[in-house]
Amino acid sequence: MESPAENKRSAALALAVLGVLLIGSLVVLLVFDGEEDDADPTADGKAPSASAQGKDASAAGGANGGAGEGPQAGGADSVPPIVPPEELAEAHRAMAAYMAGLSTYTYTDQSAAWAKPLLDLTVSDDRMQGLTALPTGKAWDTCKAARCSSTGKASVLRDGMIAQDLVNGGGSLVSSVVSLTSVRSENGKQTLTETNSWLVSARKHAGVWKVSGFDLQGLGNVGTDEKAGN
Repeated sequence: MESPAENKRSAALALAVLGVLLIGSLVVLLVFDGEEDDADPTADGKAPSASAQGKDASAAGGANGGAGEGPQAGGADSVPPIVPPEELAEAHRAMAAYMAGLSTYTYTDQSAAWAKPLLDLTVSDDRMQGLTALPTGKAWDTCKAARCSSTGKASVLRDGMIAQDLVNGGGSLVSSVVSLTSVRSENGKQTLTETNSWLVSARKHAGVWKVSGFDLQGLGNVGTDEKAGN
């Protein structure tokens, strides 16, 4: 049997060995932890500067095709309009003048003299010559018997189409919605007020905007005929 003294020496030796192993483990942990801190760019506790972040973001944007950049030369913003605003205003004036003129006449008007200034506002093809006319037949007979007159007022409400005509020899085309109000009088008294919407087209003809067609788009407010109920 071992004596108490030998037992104490064995226990002390075991404790010494454990202490050495513990110290070695701590040293290994500290060494590896230091290497990981050196590999981390933020190990010093400082975040990347704003300028550095901005440079990185710019580089990333360039690599992704310039995402976030403004419009470049040759983009959609640099494409000129089909019809410049000042020319569009000229087209609108021709449309309004023509449509108002169609509804402005008196029972004494002669067809040729009345139509001439209106045809000057149009491309004056066969279709427009046929459309630019005073009332005929029974309607005109009634107008003359009642000593009638009519006054028109037109205004462009909005543009429906602005395009380049690539089929009929090129040129710019504009189609707009025009509101036309006609006031009719008989024997010097106002009898009817009517407002309709028309889709009017114009094209640039020999450097000047001319009306090339019109179609009824929709009925508006029709005033009460003062003869009704008499």
